[in-house]
Amino acid sequence: MKADFLNSGLPVLEGPILREAACRALGEDRGPLDVTSWISIPEGATARARIVTREVAVLSGLPVAERVFIETDPALKLTPLKGDSSRIQAGEVILEVEGSLRSILTAERSALNYLQHLSGIATQTDRYVERVRGTKTRILDTRKTTPGLRILEKYAVACGGGMNHRIGLYDMFLFKDNHLAFFKNPEEMKAVVAKARQWDPPLKIVIEADTVDQVKWIVDLKIDRILLDNMTVAQMKESVDWIAGRCETEASGGMTLERLPEVAACGVDFISVGALTHSVKAIDFSLEVLS
Repeated sequence: MKADFLNSGLPVLEGPILREAACRALGEDRGPLDVTSWISIPEGATARARIVTREVAVLSGLPVAERVFIETDPALKLTPLKGDSSRIQAGEVILEVEGSLRSILTAERSALNYLQHLSGIATQTDRYVERVRGTKTRILDTRKTTPGLRILEKYAVACGGGMNHRIGLYDMFLFKDNHLAFFKNPEEMKAVVAKARQWDPPLKIVIEADTVDQVKWIVDLKIDRILLDNMTVAQMKESVDWIAGRCETEASGGMTLERLPEVAACGVDFISVGALTHSVKAIDFSLEVLS
């Protein structure tokens, strides 16, 4: 999966991703048989149901939820009433489902789990994006994602108005402090940058800096971006002024909602926030059977 898949407007989740996510969730939840629904609901019983949100949120995960129902029973009729990235109010219906009641009840929890988690990420991202609105700074996610759910979680960030950082270790050169500790001097790092440029020219090169002194020699390497990690606001401002547009700048480390305005005021191009994905509150959704 290339990084630009998630950086050109709201991405489209590809079929294999949706099917794998749906089957994985159903496999662990349904197992060989939903014994409760099987024993209590007659085989031919049908019903209409709807999924309702219980709080204000930014919606994300509807295509995954729909796929859960379809993988459970292709005969189910689905009517989406909202779209991902839309703002939803408490009490709004986002999806109607009609067909086998056994199938609806079997798919219910897996579908709701995706909706509540991904909408939580989108809603959290929206809050961060709002804090830097009116500045040039864009909010980025990180690789601090749930194992196995990275593409879906980065999709949810995009639904909330954020941008995606690298997808994995393969689509950007990012030299962090533990990489830099291996090199004895800037000349060795310069040789590595030249090797990276030659080996895969399209990939961006980013180097992490913990101090302003590091920034001063890193900027001469002519890379794409310097990551200003765990710096004070004063250090970030000094670094941005020194870089003077010669490459992109990204602030990272302890980026809370409260800090964002003053960090953005330093003139950084990006702020990366692990909290978009690693510690979000789920949004409350419920499925109601109507008949």
